Amino acid sequence: MATDNVIKLGIMSFAHMHAESYAASINALPQTELVAIWDDDPKRGRKAARRHETKFVEKLSKFLEKDIDGVIICSENVKHRKMTEAAAKAGKWVLCEKPLATTPADAKAMIKACAKANVGLGTAFPCRFAQSLIEAKNQIASGALGEIYAMTCTNNGSYPGGWFAQNKWAGGGATFDHTVHVADVLRWFTGKEFTKVFAEIGKQIHKDIKTDDMGVLHLEMEGELKVSHIASWNRSKSFPTWGDVTMQIVAEKGVLDIDAFNQKIDVYSDAAMKTEWAGWGGNADMGLVADFADAIANKRPCTATGEDGLRALEVTIAAYTSAEKNKTVPVKRAKV
Repeated sequence: MATDNVIKLGIMSFAHMHAESYAASINALPQTELVAIWDDDPKRGRKAARRHETKFVEKLSKFLEKDIDGVIICSENVKHRKMTEAAAKAGKWVLCEKPLATTPADAKAMIKACAKANVGLGTAFPCRFAQSLIEAKNQIASGALGEIYAMTCTNNGSYPGGWFAQNKWAGGGATFDHTVHVADVLRWFTGKEFTKVFAEIGKQIHKDIKTDDMGVLHLEMEGELKVSHIASWNRSKSFPTWGDVTMQIVAEKGVLDIDAFNQKIDVYSDAAMKTEWAGWGGNADMGLVADFADAIANKRPCTATGEDGLRALEVTIAAYTSAEKNKTVPVKRAKV
């Protein structure tokens, strides 16, 4: 464990594009240091290490022997369990990219491994650190909205390609990739669990892929709270940014509209040959990394725990079951 008030972190895999932002955040924060990178794709790992001015360690065993307090796992989804178990066995705290796993059984095993090793397990849900969502959470908690009656949400994005569209690596398509964020935010907002879901899932835009690019979900939470959600890869290649997270909350005392990532300015880029949106203000990924470092330093649970990751995954699994059976199904919650 770090003794100089600097939390030493490593990144395991750059398969997921979010690893770039997490690495930049580690280097930008004064309380963290990016000690090393390991990747099961050595060429990719070496390039990442050069970009982020740190060391690449080719052997996982050597990487886990280094003086590192915690690791951020950004591999393909199906590899999360194996990497988490290896890191936990080596005594490293773990922040794992979402979805936490591709099956509830794997997610439970990850939670168990970290508990056994007495290390923390966090799920990478950066939406909890977006300023607009924090303000919405505060308004709900204060009672300013009164009773919440219904919520409608979107998480749309551009098609990422590669392993994201291969079920054997990702666990599913756009619905799998994007539903977990919204499910987590709504659990965080309300303190309620999801109870049932009806979903229609399919390919609407990218006809040549083998997984889904859109899901329409109708959900219910405890207290019969109604939720609708669209998860998709419907943004074109020329869209200014990756996508969105939006919500409308219909409540007793009013309606609250949220555009989670609307802190942006228009950039007309000759290099990109399209208009881009550059973010300003809060940095959700940096907030996520700072929270992970603080959890390690103070030996407290991460703001979004492994169990939070499991609960969001269970909602997503239920959505696919519903679409397959063409009926409303319960959201099954495992004991941990």
